[in-house]
Amino acid sequence: MLTEGTKAPAFLGQDQDGNPISLADFKGRKLILYFYPQDATPTCTTQACNLRDHHQELAAAGIDVVGVSPDNAQSHLKFISKQGLPFRLIADTDRKIIEQYEVWGEKQMYGKKYMGLLRTTFLIDEQGVISKIFGKPRAKEHAQEILDALKAMG
Repeated sequence: MLTEGTKAPAFLGQDQDGNPISLADFKGRKLILYFYPQDATPTCTTQACNLRDHHQELAAAGIDVVGVSPDNAQSHLKFISKQGLPFRLIADTDRKIIEQYEVWGEKQMYGKKYMGLLRTTFLIDEQGVISKIFGKPRAKEHAQEILDALKAMG
């Protein structure tokens, strides 16, 4: 089980443009690695737009933002274009990174249980250590949650 204070799993994936992206790319910077179930769905769109709307504040705090979902690159390109997202999205179609970060699990909707992506955000520090895990981020206030957590850490 991943916990705060442990090393973040090194990942290697591809972004919406097919470019490689890895944890090592962010060495010396803080990284918000946020996992969300699906492009263009209501809560995922709300969360992405909240991070978009506060992108300058996050950047000013030295934080890079990267989203991860099981959607393919084509879906990510449409989502980025439609919502004007200023950050990269990883197309984790084989769920390799999702599994590494242990965010695939049992969910429940309308009393029905199924396996799916558990919306989770990791704040990773400049040395690649997980400094905060947001287990159920509040989509409408997610950027503020992150900034508040950062402030609380000093």
